Amino acid sequence: MFSSRTETERRALGSRNSSLFKRMLPRTLFGRSVLILVTPLILVQAVATWVFYDRLWDTVVRRLASGAAGDIALTIDARSLNPSGDTQLFELAHGSTEFSFQLVPGAQLPDRPPEPTGSLIERHLGNALAERVGRPFQIDERAQATQHIIDIAIQLPEGVLDVAVPRSRVLIGAPYIFILWMIGTALVTFALATRFLRNQVRSLRRLASAAEAFGKGRDVPHFKPEGATEVRQAAAAFLVMRERLQRQISQRTEMLAGVSHDLRTPLTRMKLELELLGDVEEVEGLRGDVAEMQQMIEGYLAFARGEGNEQPAIVDLMEFMGEAVATARRDGTEISLIGPQELHVPIRRDAFRRCVMNLIGNASRYGGHVWVTVMPTSSTVEMMIDDDGPGIPEALREAVFRPFYRLESSRNQETGGIGLGLTIARDIMLSHGGELKLETSPQSGLRARLVLPR
Repeated sequence: MFSSRTETERRALGSRNSSLFKRMLPRTLFGRSVLILVTPLILVQAVATWVFYDRLWDTVVRRLASGAAGDIALTIDARSLNPSGDTQLFELAHGSTEFSFQLVPGAQLPDRPPEPTGSLIERHLGNALAERVGRPFQIDERAQATQHIIDIAIQLPEGVLDVAVPRSRVLIGAPYIFILWMIGTALVTFALATRFLRNQVRSLRRLASAAEAFGKGRDVPHFKPEGATEVRQAAAAFLVMRERLQRQISQRTEMLAGVSHDLRTPLTRMKLELELLGDVEEVEGLRGDVAEMQQMIEGYLAFARGEGNEQPAIVDLMEFMGEAVATARRDGTEISLIGPQELHVPIRRDAFRRCVMNLIGNASRYGGHVWVTVMPTSSTVEMMIDDDGPGIPEALREAVFRPFYRLESSRNQETGGIGLGLTIARDIMLSHGGELKLETSPQSGLRARLVLPR
């Protein structure tokens, strides 16, 4: 039990860590591409800097310090052979080593040496002096920093020997130049790569925008494949898909136009023949059947036809909804409209009117009052159509979108239509790139929520 619980906790912790890592990663392709580019650049710079400092520069400075300490030790040893010739010896040593020597007779090194800086030069030079000279000494790297001099004081029996060592003798050129070259080269490379990546991602964004626009039912006439080979292949596949869908819609519309003509012609003849028969009691039932058949055919054709070849246009949604509400009021519906004064969105006017009127008609059929609310957001427009009717059980709210599905089991159109109103409404919303959902209304009835992209 304990081990199982521990394993579960480990998995939960691993899942949380993985989720946190995913949230930290960039979400866009451009951001992830830049991350893939920057990570090895930073790693290479870090490794190169570490190798330079810890290996090359450290080794060179150590050897230069050892050479400088050897020159000082040689000068001290040469002085012990001829103590009276210090001046001449120091001049000769200065000419050969560039070191400045000065003996302070009777001087003693202070008991408290200067606080060490801990620099790489002081550390290696101190080790070399301890090994080569073997006498008490003090190093003050900051004494004459403005003259680029390192001051070394060595205790001799006769006094203190001050040695001024040029920093150039124990240090190669400024290491910062090397680092600046690396960083500068990396920045130039990063800038060029970022520009190239931006151009590559731009073609993907255009493809995504074209696909999104086509999904919302908008035409994309000027789109053409561009970018890398894979992106061009995806764009070409999108163009082929668009042509097939447009051809299919066109063929379906043309076929339905013919079917509509073929079905309406015999129905018109039947209506004329029934009118010629006069007001006979048996004829009234036939007239009702013919009217019901015509209404069913119109519903089937409206469902299959969809929005046809209508092109989207920018309209004032509030003015559009005001017209729909006015039409519903003329039909006797008690309806209220709430929303901003002005709101422009791209829609197919006729198709969207059919969608809205179907939903308002359903709400007025089952409720006594209808509330229409329009709420714009940054990227969408939400419209709520509420009623105070009996509503629809939550378990059946998805089923009512199926074609010809009716909550009322009879085929009487007076009690529920032919079961295509909600199907047509959702089909129109999907063709606009939006969605239609059914919810429980605050007015105790049903709420139809339409989400339309702006």
